[in-house]
Parts: sequence; structure tokens; C-alpha cells
Amino acid sequence: MVTSREFAKTRLPLWAAGFVVLICVAILGLSAWREWETRNADLRNAEIDVTNLAQSLIQHADDTFELADTILVGLVHRLELDGTGPDTIAKLQTYLPTRKSSDRIRGIFIYDETGRWLATTERIDFSKLNNSDREYFRQHRDSPEKGTLIGRPVKSRAGGQWIITASRRIDRPDGSFAGVALLTIDVAYFVKFYERFDFGPNGSASLLNNGGIMLARSRDEASAFVGRDLSNAPLFKTWASRPAAAVYYFTSPLDGVQRLSYYQRSSRYPLMVLASKSQDDVLRPWRRAATARMTFVLGLVLLIALIGFYLVRQLVQRQRMAQALVAKEANFRLLAEQSSDMVTRIGMDNRLLYVSPACVRITGWSADELLTTSALAGIHPDDMERVEQAITALKNGEAEEARFVYRQRHRDKGEIWAEAALHVTLASDSGEIDGVVAVVRDMTEQKDLQDKLASLATTDGLTGLANRRAFDERLTDEWARARRDGTQLSLLLIDVDHFKKFNDHYGHLAGDGCLRALSRILSAHARRPGDLAARYGGEEFAVLLPNTGPDGCAEVGEAIRQALHDLAMLHAQNPPSRLVTVSVGAAASLPSETTADSSTLVAAADRALYAAKDRGRDRLVMSGQVVPWPAKTA
Repeated sequence: MVTSREFAKTRLPLWAAGFVVLICVAILGLSAWREWETRNADLRNAEIDVTNLAQSLIQHADDTFELADTILVGLVHRLELDGTGPDTIAKLQTYLPTRKSSDRIRGIFIYDETGRWLATTERIDFSKLNNSDREYFRQHRDSPEKGTLIGRPVKSRAGGQWIITASRRIDRPDGSFAGVALLTIDVAYFVKFYERFDFGPNGSASLLNNGGIMLARSRDEASAFVGRDLSNAPLFKTWASRPAAAVYYFTSPLDGVQRLSYYQRSSRYPLMVLASKSQDDVLRPWRRAATARMTFVLGLVLLIALIGFYLVRQLVQRQRMAQALVAKEANFRLLAEQSSDMVTRIGMDNRLLYVSPACVRITGWSADELLTTSALAGIHPDDMERVEQAITALKNGEAEEARFVYRQRHRDKGEIWAEAALHVTLASDSGEIDGVVAVVRDMTEQKDLQDKLASLATTDGLTGLANRRAFDERLTDEWARARRDGTQLSLLLIDVDHFKKFNDHYGHLAGDGCLRALSRILSAHARRPGDLAARYGGEEFAVLLPNTGPDGCAEVGEAIRQALHDLAMLHAQNPPSRLVTVSVGAAASLPSETTADSSTLVAAADRALYAAKDRGRDRLVMSGQVVPWPAKTA
């Protein structure tokens, strides 16, 4: 048995080294996995962004071409009814500018069966112009199809800019070809519209037809990509097997940038929108953050490795020094002397047998002054009983350790809060309990912080009044006390009239000032020790009045309302007074005469508050009692 123990001790440094290596590998592996997941999350977020952008852009494209389609249908219908005679064309020349009311429409043109210009919204001399060579014109002339044709982008003969054409065939009554009605949309219009969206430094938005012809593209001021045929791109090669909308990763054939995109086909027109972001742009923040994080992790792993190496070396050294240690007491003293906490050893008679040097900082007395004195000296009388019980339980073997916080006298600071962790000690020869070791640390700062946090948890930060949580707890306590003592309990619910309009008109800073002013009035009128003024929520406040009947409740509520009137804060949106006013709902109860809980008092005051609002605001309404008051005896 002894041999096994000694063997285990000799292997301890090796096990410690293996554990350190395992920890380092685990940290690196988890960090790498986390970074990969973060990268994928960034890509997924970017996919959502481009999806939303593409859906918005295809809706815009559909709306634009739907407008063009509607105008063309109306023009063609009119021309087919009235013909293309001089009178009709003269009227149409006057009528066309009225149809170009949207900035989406560049121009409207009417051509006869030979391609000659008949009418247009452009202010040019078109008497010698002919468009019979245009692809859209030839297509309408050769095909009886009546639908709107969205053509390839061309350079306008009227203005020289790139345009997208939408055209319809005009027929004579006998069905023969009579000409073409054409509507044009500037490519620059789409480019300008796409500038409203953030695609990143190297992102883009593209509008293409289903044949892969580029109609418009963002970041294309010189129109270098307009009209480009992308039908050989992988997206269009597998077009038939692809869904109508999907996320798509690709290397752009236009600029060679690796892109993350989302394409969306139009359900109404032979169009599609491709919204994309540069994959490098999307991942650049992640790369910077990942580099910083991994640098930190590598530094941490290196530190752990160094500490592990140091610890393993220490273990080896401790094994070598184990034979040189003469007693447990020497080890105990070595550790205790270096500790910032006060370490004491308490005998079975509660006398201090050992005190570490930290006692000067903890108690103000030196170790020599404390030795042989009672370990219970200086403990606050209110904490004495539980401290004695804990020490007695340890000495009797009822527990092996104990931990508690108590108040301790300090020579210079007066009273401090201390935390003690106690463990029993065993005699080396008999193994029986021969005392207690106590490790004591100063907890005054932590206790003060806990008290401050407790105060913050029950106080409204803006007004300084009690918050809703504190009000609910106090209401429950006061209801129970009133039921026990047979006393009355009253409640005021106060709401600032038209406070949203006040905020909208004067601003939120003024609104905060208004609430603080009202809170000061409430504090002034809730002046008895048992009264409580609280911010109930938003612009609604509550005043709890223990041992107060309906008359006293109404008197306090009316005094609060009048005090706010006397303050005369302007509120232009609150006629007729044009001042800040409040509506007050009041309720009183005798809890000992009802089995209901405190919520009935709140409900009664709330109904009274709504009644005050319904009756015109700036008034107090007293609710009927929650329970009947006892009849007066003769």
C-alpha cells in the first residue's frame, strides 16, 4: 500500500504535465472552433442582408416596369382606337408630357410602321429620325405578340445616354402592324437608386434580364458593364435547374471579386436582381477580431504552458524537498505568514494559539497583543451567538468546516465586516479534534457595495423614489400589517396628463425634469415614516398611505394635484389649463374585513384613475371602498 502511494507521488509531475498539455490543446481547439462558428455566423448575417436587399430591389424593378407597362397599355389602346392620323398625333404630342410624371420615366416615343418618329416627350427635332433598325422595332414588326417587350439597353438617339426600353406593338383594326409605342428608363436611374443601399466597399447590385444581359449595375458610373452578356456565367448556364431565388457564392466575371450574393427573379417580368457583397469585405472585421482573439488565446496558452512548466518543476522540487520538511506546523506557518488574510488557530478553550501578521490590517492589533486572548473578543453582540454555535459545532465534530460573515471591532476603524472560513484541526498522534483554524478577511468594502446594490435595486434612477419592485413588496407588507392591526390602508395612483404630448413637444429632457418635479412634490406630501411614494411605471406614480382612511387619502391626493398646479409648469398640449396636470385615482380599504389580497386595492385605485381621465383629467376621483366599512354603532 505504501509502495503504491509513493509510486503515485513520483508520477504526479508527469500527470500534471499531461493535464497542462490537455488544457492547452483544448483551449486552442475550442478557440479555433469558436472562430470558425463566428466566421460562419458573419457569413449567414451577410446572406440575410443581401437577401433583404435583393428582395427590395426586385420589388423596385417590378414597380418601375409595371408603371412603364401601364403607360404603354394606355397609349397603345388609345392609338389603336383613334389611329395614327395627324390630329391624333397632335393631341398625343400634347398629352405625352403629362404621362412622364415620374422620375423613373426618361422618355416616351411613338413610331409608325416604317420606324419614323411620330411623337415623343423629348424636345428635339425628330422629323428625320428613324428607329426601324432597333432590335425591339424589328421584333414587334415581325411578331404579332402584343405583350410588353423589355429590350436590351441601348444608347438613346435623343440624349446619348444608356437606356432600358419597354415597348409594345401597335396594330391596325385589321391586325396589321401600325407601329411601336416605346418607353425608356435611364440606366442611371437604377444606378442612383442602388446608391441608397450599403453593399460594402466592393459590393454591388445588378439588374439583368433572364438571358444574362446586364441592364444596370451599381458602382458603374461610366456604364462600362451595361449591355454586357453574362449568359456564359455559371449562374445562367444552370439557370433552368435553379430556384427562383437563392444565395449564390461566385467569383465575378466582371471584376474578379469573390462575392457572396443573393439573386431574385421577378415573378412578373423577365428580370432578375443580384445583390452581392465582397466576401473579403464581410469577413474583414472577423479577420481583425479573430487575429486579436487568437493572439490573446495563444498568449494565454503560452502563459498556461509556462505556468504549467513552472508548476511541474515546483512539484519535482517539492518532491525533493518533502524529506526536508520537519513538521506540519512549519508548513502551516509558512503559508499563513504570506497570506493577505488573517490566519488564526483556536484552541479548545477558544484562546488564540497562533495569529498571522495580517491581523494588523484586519483588526488593528498585532499578533503579540492577540495571542492567548479569546477568539470571540471584539465580535458584535448581535453576531456572538451564531459565531459561538459554529465554533462549538466544529469542536464537537458536528461539522468539518463553517463559513459566515460577522461584525468585528477594529482598533482604528471602529466596526468592520469580516468573513471567516473555519476548519477543524486534528492531533497528529491521536487524530482527534484539537482546535480550529480560522481564515479571516475584511469584507467591509464588499458589504458596502452589496448594500448600495440593494438600494439601487429598490430605487428609481430618474426620480429617486421607490421603484415598482419596492412598491409591490411594501404594499404586501402594509396590507398584512393593516389586516393584523385592524387599521385602514389607502392608495393614490397618479398619472401625468398627456405626458407623451409633453415629451413630443418639449423633448425628453424636459419630460425627465417634469417627472422629477412631480416626484419632489410626492416626497413632500408622503412625509410620515410609513408613507411611501413610488414610480409605478412611465409617467404613473403611486403613494401608499398606511393607517389612512378615505378622507385623509383624498386630502393628500388633492394637495398633490394642487401643488403641481401651483408649480405652473407649461404644457401647451394640455388644454384648457395649458399647464402640467395630473389625474389621481384614490382608494381606501380595511384589509381585516376582507379575504382579498392587496391587488384589489390597486385595482380600485386604477379604476378611479381611469374615471378621472374619462371625466376630463386634472382631477381626483375616489373609488368606492374595496370592502364595506363597519357600520357605526349608536
